[in-house]
Amino acid sequence: MTRYIAPLREMQFVIHELVGLQRTACRTSNGNLCAETVDMLLDEAARFTQEVIAPLNATGDRDGAHWVNGNVTTPPGFKHAYQRYVENGWNALRCDPQYGGHGIGHLAAIAVEEMLASANLSFALIQALNMGAVEALQLSASTPIKDRFLAELVAGKWTGTMNLTEPQAGSDLGAIRTRAIAEGEHFRLYGQKCFITYGEHDLAENILHLVLARTPDAPKGTRGLSLFLVPKYLVNDDGSLGDRNDVCCISIEHKLGIHACPTATLSFGDNQGAIGYLIGDLNAGLRYMFIMMNLSRLNSALQGPALGERAYQQALDYARTRAQGSNSAGHPVAIIQHADVKRMLLMMTSQVEAMRALVYCTAERLDIATRIGDEEGEQQLRRAELLTPVAKGWCTEVGQEVVSLGVQVHGGVGYIEETGAAQHLRDMRIASIYEGTTGIQASDLLLRKVVSDRGAMLMTLLTEMHDAVDSLADKGSPTGGTIALALRAAIVQFSSSVDHLLGQERGVQSALAVPFLMQFGYLCGGWMMVRSASIACENTTSGTAFEPFYAAKLRTALFYTEHVLPKAAAYASTVNSSARCVLDFEPGLD
Repeated sequence: MTRYIAPLREMQFVIHELVGLQRTACRTSNGNLCAETVDMLLDEAARFTQEVIAPLNATGDRDGAHWVNGNVTTPPGFKHAYQRYVENGWNALRCDPQYGGHGIGHLAAIAVEEMLASANLSFALIQALNMGAVEALQLSASTPIKDRFLAELVAGKWTGTMNLTEPQAGSDLGAIRTRAIAEGEHFRLYGQKCFITYGEHDLAENILHLVLARTPDAPKGTRGLSLFLVPKYLVNDDGSLGDRNDVCCISIEHKLGIHACPTATLSFGDNQGAIGYLIGDLNAGLRYMFIMMNLSRLNSALQGPALGERAYQQALDYARTRAQGSNSAGHPVAIIQHADVKRMLLMMTSQVEAMRALVYCTAERLDIATRIGDEEGEQQLRRAELLTPVAKGWCTEVGQEVVSLGVQVHGGVGYIEETGAAQHLRDMRIASIYEGTTGIQASDLLLRKVVSDRGAMLMTLLTEMHDAVDSLADKGSPTGGTIALALRAAIVQFSSSVDHLLGQERGVQSALAVPFLMQFGYLCGGWMMVRSASIACENTTSGTAFEPFYAAKLRTALFYTEHVLPKAAAYASTVNSSARCVLDFEPGLD
C-alpha cells in the first residue's frame, strides 16, 4: 500500500481561500485562530497521521479486533498510538476550553479529522464518537453530569459511544425496547444494543455509553425515548473509577471492512440492571441524540474525500510506475499516459476536491452558528442543517465511486488484497449505511428541510450559488465563463426539480428523494468548483511559484463541469419523471 501523504496544500486552499478562515474567525470572535496557527496545526497533524496512524492501517485490517469472554483487544499498535494521540491533545481540538479542550472550532478540526480518516479509518472512528458524545453532553447534560464526566472524555482518557440500534429497531427507532427504571437519583437499564462502534475496547480506562431507552410510562414511538449515560465503570465522587457496571459486550461483528474497529453487541442489565444517568428531560432523548448524530453524519461525509484521497494517491502512484504499451517511438510508457487512465484519475481527484470543499464549507457554517448566536447564527445553523444530509448522502455515495475507480486504475492487481486498493473499497462501503442510510438522508433533506418551508431556505442557498457564478463570469476568463455557464444552467434545472417535487404527494416525494439528493449533491459540487475556479482565475497570472497550482485548479474545475456535473441533469430527468412505477411495485405479485 502506498504511503499516505496528507494533502496539505489542498486543505490550506479550501480553509484559507475557498472558505476563508480569517473571515470566519472575525465573525466568530475566534481571532486567535490565525492562518499561521492553523498551518502549524496541520503540519503537526500530517506528521502524526503519516508516521504513527497510517502504518497501522493495513496491519489493522489484516489482524482485526478480537473478542474473548466479553473483552475486546484492538490490533497490535493501536493502544500505543491512541495513547500518543491523547497525550498530544488531538482528541480535544474542537472541545470547550472549560473542560480542557482547545476550542479551535469545526473548520480547522475537520481537516485534522480528514487526515485521520485517510490514514486509518478504523482508528479515526473513535474520535468521531468521542466528539459526538462531548457535544451532546455539553449541550444537554446537567452541570453535575458535565463536571463528573466531560473533562476525562475531552482528554481522551474515557471514550464515548452512541447506542441506538437494537435487533428489531434499525432505522425505526420507535421500536426501541430498552427499558429504564428509576431508582433514586439514577436509573437501571435493561436491554440490548447492536452495531455499537467501539462499544468495547482496550484503548481507554472507561467507556461512556449514551443510550436511548424508554421509561415504563413513556409514550409509544420516538416521543417516548429518553437519553441516558451508562458508564462501563461507575465513577466515584472523587472522580476515581469504581465498580464495573452491569453492561457487557456479548460479541463483535465480522464485517466487510473497518476490521480494526470493534463493532459490538452490548447487553445492559443481565444482573441487577445497568446504572444510568438521565441526560436532559424525559422523553426528549432523540432530540439530544441528534446533536451527536448530526456531527457523526458530517464525519461520515468526510470519509468520502478522506478515503477518496487515499485511493487517489495510491492509484496515481501505480499509474506512474506501471508500464504498459508503448509510444509512437516504440518505447514503453507508464499507464498514466493512456487517455482513459487520465480520465479515471481526473474523475477521482475532481470529485475528491468537490467533496472536501462541501464538507469544509458545512463545518464553517457550524462554526458561525455556534459562536455568534444572533439572527445570522441561526441562519447559518439552518444552512448547515440543510447541507449536512446532502454532504453525508452525496459524499458517501461518490466516495464509493472514487475508491472503486482506484481499484480500476490498478487493473487486475487492484482486485488482489495485497495491493491494498481493495481495503479502501471495503472500508468505504459502510459510510453510506451508518449514521443514517442515503435514503434516510434524502428523506431528511427533502421532507424536513425543503418541503417543510416550501423551499425557502433552499432558495437562499441557490441565490448564493448564483452570486458565485456571477463572480466567476466577471473574471473575464474563457474557461471560467464555460464553467459559470454550465453551473447557471444546472441551478435553473435544479430549481425546476424543486418546484416539481413541491407539487407532488408525499409518496412520490419519498420515491424520488434519493435522485433529488444526488442531483443536489452534484450541483453543490459544481458550486464548490465555481468558487475554486474563481480563485484560480485571480492567481493564474500572478507570476508566483503557486501559479501552476491555480492553473491545475482551473483545469480540474473544467473537468468537473464537463464530465461530472452532467450527472445532475441525468438525476433531474428521474426527479421530474413519474414515480408511479416505484409506488406500484409489488415484487412477486405480478
